[in-house]
Amino acid sequence: MGSSEKRILQSGRSPLRKLKAATATGLWVALTIVFAPWSPAAAADGPTGKPQIQGGNLRIEFENRLRSRVVARFDKAETVMGPFTASETVTAADKPWTAFLLTSQKHERTKDTFGEGERLTVEGKAGELKKTVSVTVYDDFPAMAFFDVQYTNTGTSKLAIRSWTNNAYTVNAQPNVGAPAFWSYQSGSYEKRPNWILPLHTNFQQENYQGMNTDDYGGGTPTIDVWRRDVGIAVGHVEPRPKLVSLPVSMPDAAHATIAVRFTKDIALSPGENFHTFRTFVAVHQGDYFRSLANYRRFMMKQGFQMATAPDDAFGAIWCAWGYGREVQPQQVYDSLPTAKRLGFRWVTLDDGWQNNVGDWQLDPKKFPNGDADMKALVDRIHQEGFKAQLWWSPLSAVPDSQLLRDHPDYELLNQDGSTRKVSWWDSYYLCPADRRVVEYHKAVVRKILVDWGFDGLKLDGQDMNGVPACYNPAHHHAQSEDSVEALPDFFKAIYETAQAVKPGALVEFCPCGTAFSFFTMPHFNMSVASDPRGSFQVRSKAKTLKALMGDNVPFFGDHVELSDGANDFASTLGVGGVVGTQFVLPSLVTKHGKSDLTPEREKEFEKWLRIYREKMLSKGQYLGQLYDIGFDVPETHVIRKDQTMYYALFAKQWKGPVELRGLEDRNYSVVDYVTGKNLGIVSGHNAHLPVEFDQHLLLEVVPR
Repeated sequence: MGSSEKRILQSGRSPLRKLKAATATGLWVALTIVFAPWSPAAAADGPTGKPQIQGGNLRIEFENRLRSRVVARFDKAETVMGPFTASETVTAADKPWTAFLLTSQKHERTKDTFGEGERLTVEGKAGELKKTVSVTVYDDFPAMAFFDVQYTNTGTSKLAIRSWTNNAYTVNAQPNVGAPAFWSYQSGSYEKRPNWILPLHTNFQQENYQGMNTDDYGGGTPTIDVWRRDVGIAVGHVEPRPKLVSLPVSMPDAAHATIAVRFTKDIALSPGENFHTFRTFVAVHQGDYFRSLANYRRFMMKQGFQMATAPDDAFGAIWCAWGYGREVQPQQVYDSLPTAKRLGFRWVTLDDGWQNNVGDWQLDPKKFPNGDADMKALVDRIHQEGFKAQLWWSPLSAVPDSQLLRDHPDYELLNQDGSTRKVSWWDSYYLCPADRRVVEYHKAVVRKILVDWGFDGLKLDGQDMNGVPACYNPAHHHAQSEDSVEALPDFFKAIYETAQAVKPGALVEFCPCGTAFSFFTMPHFNMSVASDPRGSFQVRSKAKTLKALMGDNVPFFGDHVELSDGANDFASTLGVGGVVGTQFVLPSLVTKHGKSDLTPEREKEFEKWLRIYREKMLSKGQYLGQLYDIGFDVPETHVIRKDQTMYYALFAKQWKGPVELRGLEDRNYSVVDYVTGKNLGIVSGHNAHLPVEFDQHLLLEVVPR
């Protein structure tokens, strides 16, 4: 198979090709496969026995109609996750194809760029449709199984395929355990901005479609996870580009949950032709979803996904002028700088409101009457006060009356009916990220911001950045309408690389406004953010998710503290190793007063928390997300390791009782509440339990003696 043919199969652009005589080359492959010599452990071809493949932590079992189930293997015990189900199926125009009678199986060692491992290939027939399922378990990924599925029309008439489903499993609830039976990680993006982490309840259902779920909310990370107290299961795809799959999660009754990977697209399958699904996976784990996301990231790194690096000053606390709103005046920024400096902030962000409109990105002449000279003077003043300067910017859309769209209406992304696609917050229209002219225009804006005006970083903002619709603009000459969807990561790669080229070490913050971050964009920014959290739990759960997907080297900004519970919960950001920030305003500079007002009482609180942040700098520590289950463990606990010291952050409305300090070595430790300075005693690392009492939060520093 040539490289162009492999690319077509992976992209889904043309899933058809003639059946080859050599079946080995007829299978979907991402890389050249080298098979190890035959060993006695390899089963011969044939339908004898029930096929199965096993890794260190899971086993996939098939029965004679190619239904399958997953068995988790941890601590010398095996847990059957659920019953045999029709896990890999297709739906045609007239019926679903779910039962394929097993006709052959083959088990062999394999080696490719992802490593060495075991591969099981099974084939089955259902009428004129043949299914071939290849399951690979790599030695380096003992808790994951990767599925390559092919369907071949062996009949004499054309088949109209409407959709395919992989890794559809029913998960049993753990017996004799109270509600909730399951917690879950949901990766769909929705306008209501729901929690990514939530317990399941009977009749729960969420599609987690990775395309657009409203006009401007879409995209995500293509994996979902459901877990019990003892073990969990995740499914997803490992294609290197965004795909318009759904990852449905449901809880049809009190005893079961269901998960799957589903793709809907019309495929006309002529006699002798075949098509391949995307490469998908199932994973098992102990604890919550953190391990499965971390393993997903590890596997994607094998395909070239490397996270960006952040400059050392990226970990400084942030003051953002957004508290003054879109009507912000430069003088309000000037007048706020001394207070921000006294409190210890290191970054100043000029937010939405500096521009003449969304799209042209020229300066508002009423606020900057001298144009570039006024903006440069503001940046110079920020620098003179010892800050770094960051500018808010929302790329990829333009208002209808912008000069950009008057001059270049063909930049627009168009729906299938030829209409424009609206971005709600700014009443603007989507631009197409797959159009090279659009990319070049945005690169020029980056150069203007960082070079001409002198800013040190960008705050990229907007829910529309996380996903884009398919584009049907004939002026763009797309090979397929999904070109826009798959080009979005490259669009942000161009922005990031331009920023680093013109200003090495530039900070590029990515804030997709409440959407479930797309993994495919993550290599192209060097600061993640809680992204308009709807409370403190979202700050903490988003931190855990993003640290699993991005690691510890990319700083996580907890967003403005005013968005947390009580508008003052610095502890949630500090405790998860986040960068702290605010949108405070000076009450004397505003006419409308609210939670952003920096009153004398709030200023004292800010001084305390900024001092603790600078002293501990937990944002540079290692987040140990595998130690506690964010759903089932109470109180909710997060851990940061910095050198030999462990920092525990405990959260509950009220708590009185013992807590377990996990992850310590077999030695004695001193425990201190590092907010109040109170000494809480000594614990032994091999069995560290401590009686505590607190409201809202407790932050502990645990130091080896």
